[in-house]
Parts: sequence; structure tokens; C-alpha cells
Amino acid sequence: MEHELDAARSTADVERLAAECLAPDVWDYVAGGSGDEVTVAANRAAFDRVRVVPRALVDVSACDTGCELFGARAALPLVVAPMAYQRLIHADGERGAAEAAAAAGVPYTISTLSSEPLEAVARAGGVTWFQLYWLRDRDLVRNLLRRAEDAGCRAVVLTVDVPVMGRRLRDLRNGFALPSSVQPVNLGDEVRERVPGDSALARHTRAAFDPSLSWRDLEWIREHTSLPLLVKGILDPRDAVRAVEEGVDGLVVSNHGGRQLDGAVPAVTALPDIVAAVANRCPVLVDSGVRSGVDVVRALALGATAVLLGRPVLWGLGAGGRGGVAKVLDLLRDELDTALRLAGCPDVAAAHDLAVR
Repeated sequence: MEHELDAARSTADVERLAAECLAPDVWDYVAGGSGDEVTVAANRAAFDRVRVVPRALVDVSACDTGCELFGARAALPLVVAPMAYQRLIHADGERGAAEAAAAAGVPYTISTLSSEPLEAVARAGGVTWFQLYWLRDRDLVRNLLRRAEDAGCRAVVLTVDVPVMGRRLRDLRNGFALPSSVQPVNLGDEVRERVPGDSALARHTRAAFDPSLSWRDLEWIREHTSLPLLVKGILDPRDAVRAVEEGVDGLVVSNHGGRQLDGAVPAVTALPDIVAAVANRCPVLVDSGVRSGVDVVRALALGATAVLLGRPVLWGLGAGGRGGVAKVLDLLRDELDTALRLAGCPDVAAAHDLAVR
């Protein structure tokens, strides 16, 4: 498999390798979305509809792919998205993925539902962010925020689009549950009881997550952390404006990769209106469907500060552990460098001025 991974020339190649390596129910967990997976497909179709207008006669003999993200330099305008239970995909798990992100010079977001302690993942080096789900147990939320800050995380990413888990039919049909060796260790819970026709992950979410999350809770979070606060899961410009008014430090335009409301607008389609509504008052990032360096340029041209990369990282992990994640990030770096030069952009800032059709 190592030779095949070396030969991969796109994230689609890595996806095929991961599909061969993972057990069918685990692959369904990674690849699947909610409902009929209309939004999963729409995310990709929406990116492919974005046509960038390259500039000509620009000196691109040198190209700077880096940018500043919340006080830290990133080698790419890219952050590894928060994703749960990565030891389910490969024994290298979150630490391996975080080590690969650190080597690539991009931030890594530790999930509340990490299968390794957040402190251990943060020690992998590099810049780490912490993703927070709103839990019924406020003492546990408070403790997680303190632990993230003590571990050196540089930002908190509050996910707001999971009051309940979407109906992920593949998981329901598989009666999906976690093995005893893979659990949400930061919460101290177990998610391993298999029930035919039901998802142990969905049952756990119903029990642990608090669907009453509202705007008033942002102030409580602010009181319990000094870290920059990003809100992830924004698709309506009205919510973007409200978030800015409430003092958030950044937004992530996201439909959770098509895993929540099936039929939701593709994130990249929602992006331009949100960028316009925010009017440079805070950084706006986007995820859901990013697969290549060209996609990164598309997002930048539509006004995004950076992208979050999700499933391709899991594909890399499944195909080759830490080395597979490194391969995916290397591919994205090379693709982005080429795409920027071909678009007439000597740096990331120039991509924000590209026209799209």
C-alpha cells in the first residue's frame, strides 16, 4: 500500500486506497452523509461550478502560499477540520494526523470527540485549535475549555449545527458502533453498544449534546476562555451578522460535509453572501467539499480567508496513517502552488482579487 500511496497524484487516488483499506462499515461512516446524501453531492457540484478568471502577465516566478490565521503563520490557507474518532481509521489516530499537520505547517483542530486525550494531540507540535460541542454537562464544557487553553490550543471552534445528529442512513443500516479501543476519551463515555437498525453515535449525541444552544450561550463561553472564538456551521448571512455583533472572532461557513441537514445549501454557494454581510469584520473560513488546491483558490476568490479540510485527511489516515495524511497535505500544497501561479497570483492575497463566473 505504501507504493500505491507514493503513486497517488490526487486526493481522489488516496480516497480509492482508503476505501480498499477500511472495513465497509467504517468506510460508510467516513464517506456517508445524512438522508439521501443530496448535500454531500451538492457540495462537490457547487465547487465545480465556480469558474475562476485568471490574470495574465503577472510575475509568478515566486509564489507565497502562506497566510496569517489568528496570530499564527500557516504555510497554506488551510486548517485540518475537527473530525471525531480518528483511531477508528488508523492506529496513528489524532496524534499522527496532528504530527502531519505540524510538519506541513498548518493548524490542526482537535475534536471534542477525539479518540485521544486533547493534551496528547496538542503535544504533537504545531498549531492546534480545539473544537467544542455544546454539552448538557456545563462543568465538563468548562473543564474542556480550561484543558484546551492549558494545552496551548490557539482558538476554540464552536460547532453550532448539531443540536441533534442528522439521520445518517448508512450508520443506521449498519447498526454502527465503536470498538472498545476507540471511545470519546475527553468525555469519559462509551459508544460501543450495537443495536440493529440504530447508530450508537446518534444515541450518544442525543444523550450528551444540549440542543438548547443559543446566542446567549456565547457570552458564557467567552467568560470561560480567553482564546479566539470561531463559530462553525453558519450558512445564513443573518446569522453571520448576528455572530459578528455578538463579538465572535471568526466564522466557518459549513454544512458539516453534508452530514446534518440533507438538502442544505452547499457551503461554497453560501460563502459570497456571508462574506459580503460580514464586510471584513472577521475572518470567514469555509469547509464541506474541499478536495484540491484548485478548490482552495476557488474559495479564496469567493472571499474566504482559508478552508478547513475534512474527509481527504481521513482518506490519507486510512490509506497510510500519519504518512497518508502527510501525502494528502503535500498534494494540496503542490496543487495550490500550481493553481495560484496559473491564476496569476504570486500570493494568497492576490487570489482574493480574482473574478469568478
